[in-house]
Amino acid sequence: MTDQTRYLVVGSSHAAIEAIAAIRMHDPEGSLTLVTRDSHLPYSPTVLPYVVSGRSAPERVFLRSEEFFTAQHVAYRPGNALAKLDTQGNKAQLADGSEVHYEKLLLATGASPAIPPIPGIDTVPYHVLRTLDDALKLKAAIAGSRQAVVLGGGLVGMHAAENLVAAGAQVTVVEMQDQVLGGYFDACAADFIARAFVAHGANIVTGRRVVGLAPSAAGATIRLEGGDSIEADLLLVATGVKPELAYLAGSGVAVAQGICVDNAMRTNVANVWAAGDCAQAKDFYQDAITLNAILPDATEQGRIAGMAMAGDPGRRDYAGGVPLNTYHFFGQHAISVGSGVVPPGGVEQLRVDEANGRYLRAIFQDGRLLGIFGIGTFFDGGIMWQLILRRVDLSASMDRLVADPLATGREFMSRLWR
Repeated sequence: MTDQTRYLVVGSSHAAIEAIAAIRMHDPEGSLTLVTRDSHLPYSPTVLPYVVSGRSAPERVFLRSEEFFTAQHVAYRPGNALAKLDTQGNKAQLADGSEVHYEKLLLATGASPAIPPIPGIDTVPYHVLRTLDDALKLKAAIAGSRQAVVLGGGLVGMHAAENLVAAGAQVTVVEMQDQVLGGYFDACAADFIARAFVAHGANIVTGRRVVGLAPSAAGATIRLEGGDSIEADLLLVATGVKPELAYLAGSGVAVAQGICVDNAMRTNVANVWAAGDCAQAKDFYQDAITLNAILPDATEQGRIAGMAMAGDPGRRDYAGGVPLNTYHFFGQHAISVGSGVVPPGGVEQLRVDEANGRYLRAIFQDGRLLGIFGIGTFFDGGIMWQLILRRVDLSASMDRLVADPLATGREFMSRLWR
C-alpha cells in the first residue's frame, strides 16, 4: 500500500502535536498524515511516573483524542514505526511494509532507553520506563516487589525509587556518578534529596559502577565494583535515553548524538525537519548543538518546525536549548532551570536553610540570569526560563530575585510579557 501526503509527521508526543497545530494554523487543508510506533493515543513521557504511582489513571493521560485528528483532517496511523527513509524519492517505508510519499517530513520520533553494556544484562529480567506499556508493566511488578534495585539516579530512576519505597519494598539506587540527579542539581542540592530518600528507608549508592549482572532465585544479582553484591526481585534500568536513528541509514540525513538541525529545525536534507528528543539543535549557552530532551523544548521545536514546513512568515528562529525540570519527592518540591555552570566573571548566589529543608542557587553573568535551582523554595520555572531566554537585564534586581524569586519573577513577567 502506498499513500501520498503533503505533510508527514512521524511521532506522536509534544513535538508532533505542536507541529500539527502550527501547520494547521497556516495551512488548514493540506493533506497531513501522522505515523507513530506507539499503539496508544498521544501522551507525554513525563506523566509515566505518575501512572506507575497510581496518581494518574492510564486512560486519562492522553494529550489528544481521536476526534482531534478527525477535526484537524489528519490521517492517524498508530502502531506503525518508520523503518526506512528514502529522501531521494521523498518516501517513508513503514514497519508493516507500506509506504508514504511526502512533500514535507517531520521526524519527531523521540528517544528510547539507553541500555548500558553491563556484562550479563541480557541474562536477567529488567524493566525500563519510556512508554505507557512500560509504565503499566512496572506498576504491576512494583506491587509484588520486596527488594528492588534501580540503576540510575536521574529523574526517572528517582521517581521509580520513591514509588517502590511507597509500596513497601527495600530499595537501592545505584548511580555511578558521585551524586544523584547530577544533570539537574549540584552536590549540595542532591544531598538534600538523597537524605529524604534515606530517611524513608531507601539505600543510595553513588560513585560505584555495576560490573556484572547474573540470574538468581529472586531475579537478579547485581555486582558492584569493589566486590559487593545486591539481590533484587525487581530491577529497573534508568540510565538515560538516546534517539533511535537506525531508520536513517542511507538517507543522507546528518546525525551526531541526534538528528542535526538548524534554527528552523531543518535537517541537511531538503524537505526533512526534526524536533523533540531526537533532534540535536542549537545550545543557548555556547556555539554548539545539543540534545535537550525536555518537554518545553519539544513543544517549541515542534511549533517552529510546523511553521517552517507550512511556510508561515511568523516563524522565529529557535533561541537554543535551556533545560527546565521540576521534580516532586516525598511531598517536597524541586526545580532546575538553566545552566549550573558558573562561567568566568559569573556570580553565584546561594541560600541554604538546612533546618527547614530549603535551598536556592542562582547564577548570573553581566546581570543576566543563567540558571536557578531550588528545593522547598517556590518560583515559576516558566518565568525563569523566559528570563534566561530573553536575556533580561536583572542587574538592579538580582538580590531581590534570590530573596523572593516567586514575586520578583512575576513582577518581571507583568512588566515584560505584554
